[in-house]
Order: sequence, then structure tokens, then C-alpha cells
Amino acid sequence: MDRLSEMEAFVRVVDVGGFTDAARKLGVSKSAVSKHVSALEARLGARLLNRTTRRVSPTEIGLAYYDRAARVLSEAAEADAMAASMKGAPRG
Repeated sequence: MDRLSEMEAFVRVVDVGGFTDAARKLGVSKSAVSKHVSALEARLGARLLNRTTRRVSPTEIGLAYYDRAARVLSEAAEADAMAASMKGAPRG
């Protein structure tokens, strides 16, 4: 799994408050989102989310990570948009 996919899954879970809605927004299965978040937590060696049967909320570390990860994803989206807008620009 790549880091951006893990970050995106985590950020969407925090944004919408759950794995099911995050999966719907990302167009993947709930299981895939869960695996991405679990892989991220394992890689970082930190629990980012408190999970109950009714609710998912970020831990203190999760909140700090969310802020940085959301910025990284925003920057990546801006870079993609910039490259896409330049692909048709005349050269020479």
C-alpha cells in the first residue's frame, strides 16, 4: 500500500466519522479502507483512531496527523491540477 492511499483513507474516515461513509466517498470497500488505516497505524506505530461499535474518532496523535495529512493531500491534488492544466499548453 502506498502512503498517499493510506493517508487518504485515514483523512476520509476522520472527515465523515466512519469507515462505511469513507469507503463510499472513495469508491472502495469498507474492508479496503480499514486495511489502509490499519497499515498506516502499523507503519507509524501509533493508534490514530478510537473505534467503538457506533463511532470512530481521532486520538490526540490522530488529530495532529490528520492536520498534516490533509495538507499533503491538498498539495498533491494541486500538483495534479497544475500538471493537467499545463499538458495542453503550447511549447516552444
